[in-house]
Amino acid sequence: MWCKKMNLEQDLVKSLLCLGTFLWIFDLSEARGIQHVTCGSVLKLMNTAYKVRLHSHDIKYGSGSGQQSVTGSELKEDVNSLWTVKGVPKLPCTRGEPVRCGSKLRLEHLQTGRNLHSHIFSSPLSGSQEISAFGENGEGDTGDFWEIVCDGDSWERDDPVQFRHLDTDTWLSASGNTYGRPIHGQMEIIGSTHRDSTSYWKAMEGVFVHPSEIPTKSHSEHTEL
Repeated sequence: MWCKKMNLEQDLVKSLLCLGTFLWIFDLSEARGIQHVTCGSVLKLMNTAYKVRLHSHDIKYGSGSGQQSVTGSELKEDVNSLWTVKGVPKLPCTRGEPVRCGSKLRLEHLQTGRNLHSHIFSSPLSGSQEISAFGENGEGDTGDFWEIVCDGDSWERDDPVQFRHLDTDTWLSASGNTYGRPIHGQMEIIGSTHRDSTSYWKAMEGVFVHPSEIPTKSHSEHTEL
């Protein structure tokens, strides 16, 4: 039942985006003053060093794992840069609650239903660790699990944060190298063994779920992501 509910919500977001009414993704929280990224939010993440947004598409790597590629895109308007924030299977988060620093999470690519993923494969351009999108309908494996590293108690929307990959202890980063065909100009996204300026990300455009939108207790079985 919960999966069916979530599919309906994600289909609604996709339908709104396809209407063409927002080249700039609308933000439900702007007028309400949400200061945190909340569980269930659909957002874009920008690498603060290179100003590219975390991006994916149904194009497979030609080397390494052969899984769906993840890149960095300079385009602000591309819906393929939208990701849903959710918890991990044994530690779900409650829709609308601020994401706490140090918590485990997954990022599901809105358009393809695959999770941000990493593993011991070399990235195509720099030979660092590959970042891919993996799974079906939002379900993959432990290679999809990340720790949100930030200052304070919760993920502040205006603050740069970092993502540590739990299986391999690497950091979601941008290499600075760009691809040729068929994804010309998009940047290589990697798992780096070092925490540096290339591993910081900031929440940008998106649909941020407000805490007051959390269903009542009688519907609590549908609130965990």
